Amino acid sequence: MDKLRKVLKGEDEDGNTDGAGALERVNEASTLGWGTRVRGFLVCLVLGAFFCVLATFMLWIPGFGLAVFVVFYTIGNICALTSSMFLVGPCRQLRSMCAKERALATVLMVVCLVLTLCSAYWWTNFTLALIFCILQILAFIWYGLSYVPFARETFVKVCSVCCC
Repeated sequence: MDKLRKVLKGEDEDGNTDGAGALERVNEASTLGWGTRVRGFLVCLVLGAFFCVLATFMLWIPGFGLAVFVVFYTIGNICALTSSMFLVGPCRQLRSMCAKERALATVLMVVCLVLTLCSAYWWTNFTLALIFCILQILAFIWYGLSYVPFARETFVKVCSVCCC
């Protein structure tokens, strides 16, 4: 705990205040054990799935069901996305999300999340909200496929065979 306190104050081992390497020291001082990481991953993943299923049930409530669906579904996707941060760490996850091969998928996914919420609450166009929810699903699939070697190419070939 003292080590974490020193890092948060900006002091090094000798008591010197130095801004260089502060992020590395915070990461080192606050690392989680492997068991805790797996539990955090599972909790976020199950929570994300729960919110997505709950959103589906909320869709059928007359009057305000679609607005609640959009929020719960988006929260579910965010929980599922952040679950992997427990396994690899937030810095490495963000670097991985911004890597050349998945930067476009990350941007598409984040834009779809934001546009889904905007269309439901700001523009109050629920048809557009459903379209963005579908795009959210497709963007999340495309993002997930970016982690599997040759999965995107295989997915495109399978879809082209099925559609033709």
